[in-house]
Order: sequence, then structure tokens, then C-alpha cells
Amino acid sequence: MDYLTPILSEFSVKEKKILSDHFSNTDGNVFAIITPQQVDRGALMSRYSRTDKSMRRIFLDEFLKNKNRGEEFYNRVLLEYGDDSVAELGEAQIAIEGLSNIAVKKIEDRRIGLSYLEKSSRYVAWNKKENGKYRFYRDPEIMKSKFADMYEETCNFSFDVYSRNIEPMINYVREKYPIEKYNFKDSKDGKEKPFSKLKNESDIKSANMIYKGSTKAKALDILRGLLPASTLTNVGITGNGRAFEYLLTVLGSSDLKEEQDLASKIKKELDKIIKSFVRRADDKHGKAFQKYLRDVKNKSKTISAKQIKSNPKKGTRTKLVDYESEKTAIDKIITSIMYEQSPSTSYQDILQQVKKMPMKNKTKIIDEFAKLRTNRRHRPSRAFENIYYTFDLYNNFGMFRDFHRHRALTLERQLLTTDHGYNIPNEIKILGIEKDFKDCMNKTKETFDKIRKKYPEQGQYVVNFAYNYPYFMKFNLREACHLLELRTVPQGHVDYRKVAQQMFSQINKVHPNLSKIMKFVDMKEYDLERFESEKRTEEKRKKLK
Repeated sequence: MDYLTPILSEFSVKEKKILSDHFSNTDGNVFAIITPQQVDRGALMSRYSRTDKSMRRIFLDEFLKNKNRGEEFYNRVLLEYGDDSVAELGEAQIAIEGLSNIAVKKIEDRRIGLSYLEKSSRYVAWNKKENGKYRFYRDPEIMKSKFADMYEETCNFSFDVYSRNIEPMINYVREKYPIEKYNFKDSKDGKEKPFSKLKNESDIKSANMIYKGSTKAKALDILRGLLPASTLTNVGITGNGRAFEYLLTVLGSSDLKEEQDLASKIKKELDKIIKSFVRRADDKHGKAFQKYLRDVKNKSKTISAKQIKSNPKKGTRTKLVDYESEKTAIDKIITSIMYEQSPSTSYQDILQQVKKMPMKNKTKIIDEFAKLRTNRRHRPSRAFENIYYTFDLYNNFGMFRDFHRHRALTLERQLLTTDHGYNIPNEIKILGIEKDFKDCMNKTKETFDKIRKKYPEQGQYVVNFAYNYPYFMKFNLREACHLLELRTVPQGHVDYRKVAQQMFSQINKVHPNLSKIMKFVDMKEYDLERFESEKRTEEKRKKLK
């Protein structure tokens, strides 16, 4: 017998018929809310917490006869009472097409309540033109200034070099890594065989798809450094009203016209589906918040200008700059491990007892928890969140875009400049286009140096992905497991794989016992990063047929 399910329904036959259009069932104690209006779904959830009525009864008694009930409820709760949490009950999906890589990073800075899917620079060639022009953002401030022609010429040059080398780079990659070098699955016996040994036409076709996909991805990965930050991309966003409202406020406070315009456009579309949840983004409260954000930025800029002497250094940097001693770190983690299963004992009491334990016993405990992880998706417990690492980083902007996706950490970044130089992939040199690459970078630097004097933020648009970008990341050991194991998988971009491997080596050096929890960091190098992943994708595709 299911003791959670009511024996007798509280609803009449007539009521059940009405409810069936708004809820997934009318009798069960677990049900989905399917009423068409998003504002009503959220309002029902919120109203639910303030009454002893069942949700379906609330709908019948309070919402059915008043079509504006949901919106009225939110106007009262959000505006009169200021209960921000209820704004999380409204959700929306927004697609933004044709925004720069500067603006999309500002959007993706938001850590909580929003999820993103962005156009890939690995699977999609960004060389298409629209009305005869490359697709990059043309900032109004720059385009009405004396720098307009220079800016457009520089961005066009970057795209020209990128575009004309796509096919040569693909051909080079395929010449360096010929298909005959790799094994593919034979559907007849299920064994991996060299390409030349495949007999089945379907297997040969699949092998070619896998090979072409992985070699194209490799070529585009190598060339992406040529793209300027003005390159237009697409992003899909899913999130709740509270998070969207904050995003709109941040964008509205920006000094960039693009981001201000995006705030207005996103707000206009959200008003069509979750208006009640985002109405404060540009009202008097929203305007005051925008002013506060600008004041914080300006105050920081003023203090920094007075206290800090600029000292730009060229090259890349991956350096662990802040951490605790391993002894202290182990004590904290083991205390946290034991805390949940130590009834009626305070954290402080457990910590004092742990400190008295022999170190060999403590390291054995860490080893035992490491053994429990059988794959990288088996994340360590929250006990491993008690220890933090801070890394000072200069990496190319293209690579930063990948690390920026990690949000369970603290990441602070500076403006994108040409101050820290760039790195040239070896494949660029071997293909014989090193001069083109350098000409592109030099032209960018010349243009940027002129624009930045008057438009420091707008100048970012012209800077190429290959230029090194300064930022720092602070994350706990649990997040280190996720980040470093994920970013060293074979299919990862060679740039961020190297940085993640360097991070692991540095953590391992200062915390040799604790680093054992990161069991699935891959320190190997691979020829075609996407090859094995493409094979797995093709196998899944076959099964769906």
C-alpha cells in the first residue's frame, strides 16, 4: 500500500476535469504543474508556502476565476514585500544571436540561476559573411570616431587570415594524421581494426565521418587564435526570473553600448513571458542598483590608479599563489568527513581530536576515500570543499573562454589587451603561415594601442583570441577534482589541457596526499583530441537508427 497516496480524492468529477488541463494528475501526491501561464505556475508555488491548502485546491479557489491572479500576486509580493526568492519560481529560455565575445563573457559571468549554451569555435567555422561583410561587432563609439576605418580594416584582416587558412590547415592535419593511422570498429565482429581492413560500406562511411569531424575540429582549434573578440556568436540562456533580473541590471550598468542594448532587448522579450519576475530591472530600484555597480567599478578604478603601478609581463603564466599547509588542510577535511557521522559532537571538538591522530592514520583515511571514486563523475564529498587554491593565470583568451564556463569558484579578470603578448601554435609555423599570423597580431596591437587611449573598453573588440589574458581563479579541492579532471580529458583543447595539467602538478607538489583524490586527471598527450570522442558519438548515432 502506498501510504503517501490519498485513498479518496478531495476533488469532484467536475473539478478533476478542470484540473487535468493544469496538472499532470488529479489524485497523486506527486504531480507536475502544466498550467499554460508561467506567471501562474510560479505564483502557485509561492502561494503554496503560505497556506495549508493543497496546490490544486489553491488553483480552483483562487486562480481559476481570476486570470490575472498570478501577476497580481507577484506585484504584491515582489513590489510590496520585496521577497526576492519568489522571483526564482519563474523561468525562461532566451536565445541571443549576433553578440560579441566580449558581451557573451559579461553575460556568462553570472554564476547562479542561469545556464548557457554557446556557439562552438571547434565545430563551426566562423568565416561566413553576411551581406558581403564578416560577422563581427562594430561598436557605435568606434564607428563614429576617427578609428572606424582602422578598426574595420584590422578585424577584416584577422578574418581574412583565418578564412583562407581553414582548408590548408585541415589538409595539413589530415596529412600529418592520416586515416590509416587509426583503428575503427568493425560492425561484423565488434573489434577495432585499421581503416584499410574495414570491408563494410557503413563502417567505412562511419570511419570517414569520425576522421573528418576530429581533423576539422583540430584545424579550427589551431586557427581560432586569429579571431578577434568582436566575432559574433550565439548563446542560449535558461534561467529563473531573479537571475535574469540581476543580469539585466549588470548589463544596464555597462559602459559598452552593446551590453546596454542587450539589456533592453532581453528585457523586452522577458516581459512577454515572465514580466512580473523582472519588472524591477529598470525601475527606480534597478536604476539605483545600476548606479551602485558603476560606483563600485569607478571607485575601484580610482583607488587602483593611485595605489598600483602597472607592470605588464609577456608570455603565459600558471602559478599557484595561495594555499594552506597540507597538515592544516588534511585536519580540516577529515574533521568535515567525520562531522556528519559524529552525533552530538561539535566541529571544534572533532578538530581537536583529529589533530591528535597520527599523520599516517589521517593519510590512510584520504586514501580510502580516493579508492571509493571509480570514475570522474563520482565527485568527492563536500568535506573536500574546506581547502582552497588560488592560481594567477595568463592564458590566451580563446582558452579562457573554456575555463570561464566553470562557475563554482571565484574568477576575477581584467580588460582584454595586447599587453601580455601571444603564442603561436607549432602547426602555424609548420604550415608556413607564421608571417601571416604575426602580421595579424602586430596589426591588431597597433590598432588597439591607438583606440585604447580614448576607448579602453571598446578597444577590447579588436583583440585576437591568441593574445594572453590575465585572470585569477580560486577554487576548493572538490571543484579542483571536477575542473582538472574534466579539462584534461583526451578530447579537450590542447591549450587548456596543458594548463589544467600544470595546475594539478602544482597542487600535487604542495599537497601530495590530498591530490590523490584527483584520480582521473589525464597527464597524457594526444594527436587528434576529438578522435575517441567522435567514435563514441558515432556509436551512439548508430544505435539511435
